[in-house]
Amino acid sequence: MGYELVRVAVLGRDRPTVQIMADKADGALIAVADCEAISHAMGALLDVEDPLPGAWTLEVSSAGIDRPLTRPKDWARFAGHVARAESEVPIDGRKRFSGTILEANETEARLRLDDGREVTLPFAALRRARLVLTDALIAATAPSAPAH
Repeated sequence: MGYELVRVAVLGRDRPTVQIMADKADGALIAVADCEAISHAMGALLDVEDPLPGAWTLEVSSAGIDRPLTRPKDWARFAGHVARAESEVPIDGRKRFSGTILEANETEARLRLDDGREVTLPFAALRRARLVLTDALIAATAPSAPAH
């Protein structure tokens, strides 16, 4: 359909919510119509496959500006921006990190922490990570101004 999954989460018990975050595969901004198209397609698929017992709710959205960092390409794309990450196991004696993304490859990302130290975060060890909303991030993700 021309979209990429950023994250899928199932939250809640009695009536779970299936949250789907997506990007356009071409990097363009995702619009409400895109979310509607994804919702219709995924809703039909979930109805047929029936992976969740009972009633559930489907939510489809863009990843947003302060998006979760779930794929190596997200980390690489946002090099130079601030991120927060939490690991499953201690890395250099800690589990929570905040700093500027320096680079990323298929297996790990490097951050420059607020105190100036650098840390390598293996993706396999991460519990969660997301961009921090900053003026620089807003400017970098704003749609281009129309040409005159």
